[in-house]
Amino acid sequence: MVMAMELAIIGYNPAGAWKKNARTIEELLTCQNTGGLTWILVNKAESGPEINALADTFGIHPLTVEDILDPEQRPKAEEFDTYLFINMKAAAFPPNAAAETKTTGAEPEFDQISLIMTKDTVITFQQAGGFSFESIERRILNNMGRIRRMGTDYLGYVIMDMVADTFFQALDRLETRLEDFEDRALDENDPSLISDLQQVKQALLRTRRVIWPLRESVAMLLRLDSNLIRDDLAPFLKDLHDNVMQALETVETYREVLAGVMEVNLSALSNRMNKVMKVLTIISTIFIPLTFIAGVYGMNFTYMPELDSPYAYPLIWGIMTVIAAGMLIFFKRRRWI
Repeated sequence: MVMAMELAIIGYNPAGAWKKNARTIEELLTCQNTGGLTWILVNKAESGPEINALADTFGIHPLTVEDILDPEQRPKAEEFDTYLFINMKAAAFPPNAAAETKTTGAEPEFDQISLIMTKDTVITFQQAGGFSFESIERRILNNMGRIRRMGTDYLGYVIMDMVADTFFQALDRLETRLEDFEDRALDENDPSLISDLQQVKQALLRTRRVIWPLRESVAMLLRLDSNLIRDDLAPFLKDLHDNVMQALETVETYREVLAGVMEVNLSALSNRMNKVMKVLTIISTIFIPLTFIAGVYGMNFTYMPELDSPYAYPLIWGIMTVIAAGMLIFFKRRRWI
């Protein structure tokens, strides 16, 4: 089922701001802000003709449109003649993820965010619609912070910074799972631990795959010589780059912790197996001489001197008991049991 595309436009300048929702691209374009900066929000961007109409208006290259509509597109940043294109993945959680517990933490889903930045307009495209820009919208409409006094490059930075913050939210949830794994690692009777470890391992791998390209994109913007990015944005981009690097380092740390938990659990399982094998070996060793004696007296020979003695049967049992007890004492003194 194709989701209905949601459209909104925000106009702002240092003196004021407004927001309007629209049902079609044509209606949206009639609301463009001519006296300041414009932010166009396209949510659930799955309609090719609608996106193409918007692209024709702002001169967006067809290859960029293909990247916007491709949900599997690798995050990247590209410079064109009249705009910058930045593709990102933001971590989003299912609606029921708020009630997360230690043992059943919800794994993050990743919503594709595509950003077009021109001199006076920013356009954001969301694929799944699971990520919200509400906090940025509130800052613009209520004149909180410096967004209304800055250019479109600063709004682009704020959006990227918000996407980077979602990585830390995802990692915080995964950290909760890792703490629980450390407690469960020594439990030898936890058959679900390995599958849970693999689940978190895959989540960390997916998270790393979306963070690493964003690091490259921010580094590219820092090196970029473009009139769309002012020099005074450099400190903000450096701070964003540091945050992304911190997220990457956190992912690597968690992967090492996960590997350590796996090793501890495997060691616990190996120790348990060794204990079992030790007990079985001791039992087998004790029964070797007993089996030998029972085998000798199980032979059907007519002339066996012990067979004529009325005390032969209890005597053999006594000998076997003494042998078994002697071996147990020997093993105990050698600290094998």
